Amino acid sequence: MVKTTKTKTYDTETATVVKKVTVGAYGDTTGYEETLYQTPEGDFFLYVNGGADSVHPKEAITSMSKSKANEWLKNN
Repeated sequence: MVKTTKTKTYDTETATVVKKVTVGAYGDTTGYEETLYQTPEGDFFLYVNGGADSVHPKEAITSMSKSKANEWLKNN
């Protein structure tokens, strides 16, 4: 997935996975995935996707500061 803002492009194909968290099993409508990525430029973003009844019912990318990424890592 690719998301472009005014100044940055976040691409799951070219970024490096830092950590991936999966909740639930394949086909579980309440299951979801959260994956923290780091771009070649050093920026962080969180990719989320899940079942229709999950906390992430739609695929999305959210940019994260280094401190927010570290906080996410500590909690996951």
